[in-house]
Amino acid sequence: MNFVKLGNTGFEIPQMVIGTSSLGNLYQSTSIREKVEVVQAAIQSSDTLPFFDTAGKYGAGLSLESLGNSLKHLGIDKKQVLISNKLGWKRTALKNGKPTFEREVWKDLSYDAIQKISYEGIMDCYEEGQVLLDGYDTQFASVHDPDEYLNQSDSKRDYEIRFNQILEGYSALQDLKDQRKIKAIGVGSKDWKIIRKIAGHVKLDWVMIANSMTLYHHPIELMDFLKRLSLEGIGIINSAVFQSGFLVGGDYFDYQLLNPNDKSTKEKILWRDKFFKICADTNVLPAHACIQFGLLTPGVHAVALNSSSPEKIRQNAHFCNQYLPLAFWERLIDEKLIQENIVQRIQNKIQA
Repeated sequence: MNFVKLGNTGFEIPQMVIGTSSLGNLYQSTSIREKVEVVQAAIQSSDTLPFFDTAGKYGAGLSLESLGNSLKHLGIDKKQVLISNKLGWKRTALKNGKPTFEREVWKDLSYDAIQKISYEGIMDCYEEGQVLLDGYDTQFASVHDPDEYLNQSDSKRDYEIRFNQILEGYSALQDLKDQRKIKAIGVGSKDWKIIRKIAGHVKLDWVMIANSMTLYHHPIELMDFLKRLSLEGIGIINSAVFQSGFLVGGDYFDYQLLNPNDKSTKEKILWRDKFFKICADTNVLPAHACIQFGLLTPGVHAVALNSSSPEKIRQNAHFCNQYLPLAFWERLIDEKLIQENIVQRIQNKIQA
């Protein structure tokens, strides 16, 4: 699999970053053996140091724990792996058998998680992550879901307080970087406009956008912002390019279970049906199209892909390296599934 230099971070990373939410029992519970097989497939699919993206939110720390256990079981030296830990969620006791966050998303958890964004909160989450990773280091760290944290505000004053707490969290990350405990500071968010707001206050090394730049949703304004970040030397990882699995046939969209009777759901399914037909007509797998679109977006260095299947991980790695013909993208334009000026940008990046 091809690898790229991630902005000015100094790191060369694979074009496929391995998302590890499946290790936290996303949508379904998997065994320890299955988790080890997923990690092994990810390592075998990388021609350079494998890059895993994890978070305390994923399964209330189960993802971190499973990743560390799997790497240790496989005998992987800690210098032979890159790990990104998105900070801001910390383990807490599980009451009544179900987590209080994203109730229908995580399965068979032993812990709950609470959001802790502040100087102390980010420090606590970092230290907990190091313990759960069991000897493997976090090189890339970020504040996770600052958009969700801000969306909980109930007044303008509360919003300002919460944003200041986010900035305090970045002070903690800067201290960790100054102490050489981490190598690069980033942000992970589903709302790219919050990334833009944070970038106006914080010197970022990399960003991870989620559910934002996909075949289904690709605003030109965001594309221009990503290009600007890239010109500034900020690394860009595009995450959730399958729109939480919806674009490859799943029942979730942006981590929410779809209501089949909802008007917006019917519109999404109609779009997907047209997309699937074009893919069938042109002998293109939907996952391949999603991955290539995510990678070919100007400014993007890599895509973060999550799977609970070792075979799909190997397949996704292959898709990262295989361009699709321009005629396929033009067909999507003809059916009004993607914007007309997208193809020229894709063509320019391929030629570059």
